[in-house]
Amino acid sequence: MSMDLSQPVISSGDNSTSAYDLERIRADFPILKQEVYGKPLVYLDNGASAQKPRQVIDAMSDVFENYYSNVHRGVHWTSQRSTEAFEAAREKVQVFINAASVNEVIFTRGATESINLVAATWGRKNLKAGDEVILSHMEHHSNIVPWQLLRDEIGIELKIAPIDKGGNFLLDAFEALLSDKTKLVAVTHVSNALGTVVPVADVIRLAHEKGALVLLDGCQAVPHAVVDVQALDVDFYVFSGHKLYGPTGIGVLWGREDLLNAMPPYQGGGDMISSVTFEKTTFMKTPHRFEAGTPAIAEAIGLGVAVDYVSGIGLENISAHEQGILQYATEKLSAIKGLTIIGTAKEKASIISFSVDGIHPHDIGTFVDRAGVAVRVGHHCAQPVMEFYGVAATARASFGLYNTRDEVDVLADALEQTKEFFA
Repeated sequence: MSMDLSQPVISSGDNSTSAYDLERIRADFPILKQEVYGKPLVYLDNGASAQKPRQVIDAMSDVFENYYSNVHRGVHWTSQRSTEAFEAAREKVQVFINAASVNEVIFTRGATESINLVAATWGRKNLKAGDEVILSHMEHHSNIVPWQLLRDEIGIELKIAPIDKGGNFLLDAFEALLSDKTKLVAVTHVSNALGTVVPVADVIRLAHEKGALVLLDGCQAVPHAVVDVQALDVDFYVFSGHKLYGPTGIGVLWGREDLLNAMPPYQGGGDMISSVTFEKTTFMKTPHRFEAGTPAIAEAIGLGVAVDYVSGIGLENISAHEQGILQYATEKLSAIKGLTIIGTAKEKASIISFSVDGIHPHDIGTFVDRAGVAVRVGHHCAQPVMEFYGVAATARASFGLYNTRDEVDVLADALEQTKEFFA
């Protein structure tokens, strides 16, 4: 089964993963050999942050052990070597998302900073009181709060595209929200709380017909399937490295080069300037225009290796494996009496949020942890979604390229034991 997120929905085909060398893949992740409370670690919190393969760990150690130096400024060997590796990582990201130019790839601290950058630069320059920005009901707080701050500052209006009780994005209702005042649509590609895959190709087409730009939060999309920003015809795309089996502290803002060069700088400092006097400063073009100060050098290099890693396995293969796990886990958890899966959209990525009658999600998380199972509990930085479903929190199992059906069985058994304990 191929999950090509450049298309409106996930395709629904064969779940076969016969060629998927799961044992070899798991061997690449040292932490998966870990035991907690005497039980093998079952890591099902990939939606929050994925584990790192040995290749990423070794590459980052190699930076610090053998050639670390600040980038772009030095003429000596270590600086030149660091700069080459840093910029090579940018080129890897360009290929990974099929950007038209390497200049369109900006390194940030993560998707949160990427969205804040767009709001603070493009937003302040191009939006005025009364202009509309459309979000969806499934957004992570990182794609809500920056726009609220801008609303409070300049008086833009925020409109919310609804979902149904299954967590499906309601395209007709979204289209009805669009108006001549709509200047930007900022929505998630895949919901972190529900796993819903938004029909982004249609969203982009409809927004563009109204003359609005589109920003997609791709944090939960890029680890799971092929993303092609040119095929999508999107305007801005953001994601974080740590959900893509890379390090924390590094993320990407991709934008069309003409848009980026027309945006004012986000921060001022070294490396983003062309010349400085006390009277005037002139700025570099993208990407350096938005990368003030010393960047996260080893982290960017580590992200490049993470991109190599998932590309080497093949995003189509990862998607097929994870969809098989999702289907199995959905069937397994649905069979548990009193367990309710929250978010049953027709098109989903490998995320299952759930509740169990009479048991607080934090108690679920604490109890299954004793069985070695790591799940996320809480509102998942998506409180409007929780409010929509009338719950304060859920438990969430999010699957990655290294998870197995046996691990799903461990989770299911732990949940049954949790029910018995709290009965």
